[in-house]
Amino acid sequence: MLRLSTKGQYGVRALYEIAKGYPEKPVTIREISERQGVSVSYLEQILNRLRKAGFIKSIKGPGGGYVLNKGPEEISIASVIQELEGPVAITSCLDPEEGCIRVDHCVTHLLWKSLGEQIESFLKTVTLKTLLSGELQRGIPTYNANFKLSSEKNANNTYDYRRSEAF
Repeated sequence: MLRLSTKGQYGVRALYEIAKGYPEKPVTIREISERQGVSVSYLEQILNRLRKAGFIKSIKGPGGGYVLNKGPEEISIASVIQELEGPVAITSCLDPEEGCIRVDHCVTHLLWKSLGEQIESFLKTVTLKTLLSGELQRGIPTYNANFKLSSEKNANNTYDYRRSEAF
């Protein structure tokens, strides 16, 4: 089973809460904690890392909190996961720190590498704006790593998903 750590999960959820206030309303750590059910002390660690990476900035004083450093459309989920978790490595043999002595003759190495690349490519197409819009909840069709999906409302007031230029 592939599993993202709580650091990555909570980091994305915290950025989602901060993005809801973009561009004008700072969000406090207590608000994020209450809305997402995450302890303040754990959020402090995650938000500090996201701040150092340039995703967010903190505003001190009354009415302060956290705000995005750039627009929600500019922050991909892949970049957040990369910062908090490191590269997508679904098996230990793909982890740059661990490596694998069987890589040259392993029948599954290319399978796991390809799967990891597909996951990473998909996460690059999903931004905080995507999460805010609810686009994923409407159901995105099968993902093709060679194309970035875009959507527009049609005359029937439903969403058409189509492939746009390769990224």
